[in-house]
Formats: sequence, structure tokens, C-alpha cells
Amino acid sequence: MDVIVEEHVNPEDLKKFEKTYRDQELRGKPSDKAMFDYAWCLVRSKYLQDMQKGVALLEELFRKTKDEVAKRDYLYYMSIAYTRIKEYDTALKYANAIRKIEPGNKQAVQLEDYIKKKMKKEGLMGIAIVGGAALALGGIVGLGLAALSKK
Repeated sequence: MDVIVEEHVNPEDLKKFEKTYRDQELRGKPSDKAMFDYAWCLVRSKYLQDMQKGVALLEELFRKTKDEVAKRDYLYYMSIAYTRIKEYDTALKYANAIRKIEPGNKQAVQLEDYIKKKMKKEGLMGIAIVGGAALALGGIVGLGLAALSKK
């Protein structure tokens, strides 16, 4: 799962798919394929703003399609996108939605497990950072109090 979530788009691919999308946009409404390809490239960008733009395109595709298979696929890619931008609760919501439609969907199960591990790991890291900051602050306060008591 790391490979899919941590993968970065080749900048040349991003340019190519953006050009296709923009060319179609100038002629009217881009095709769902052009929109998806561009969105998937954006989601795999190194830049948060690109990822958010990609998520918006995927959500638009999800809202407008009547195809249930496409809906499932869009949910999957939106879940990956939200995982990449560290909005784990939303990512988990989309992974769970796939499981409600297809309880045995192995990709959704793997993605759900991956998201939960990321939440746990980063939650523990967050606690460690907060704990370390509190310890450092306590040390500074302690030194300050010791200095005051010597006067």
C-alpha cells in the first residue's frame, strides 16, 4: 500500500495530462477520462495545493457519475488522496464506504488497515512531540525557579 500512497507523479506526466485536460476544457467539458487522469496526477504531486485540486476533481467525478463501478473507484482514489494529505478521518470514511458497497473488497480492506496504522503511528508521534515539548517547558520552568531561589 505504501507504493500507491507514497508514489509521486512524474512532472512530465502531470504536464501531459494537464494539457489534455485544458485542451478539452477549452472545447467544452473535459471527458471523465481526461478529468480522472489529471486528478490522479494531481493527487500524486508533491504539493498540497495540487493534491487538494485533484481531490476536488475526483469528488466532482463521483458526484456526477451514475456508474456504480466508477463510484467505487472514485471512492478508492479519494481515500488515497485524503490519506496523502493526512486527512485520515475523511480517508477512512471513503474506505469504509467501499466496504459497505463491497464488504469483501480486498483493496478497501488493505487501505483501511493502512490508514488506521498511519493514524496510530502519527497519533503516537504527536503525543511524543507534545510530551517532549512539555518536558522541555518543564525543564525551563524548573531552571527558572532554581535560579530565582538562589537569589
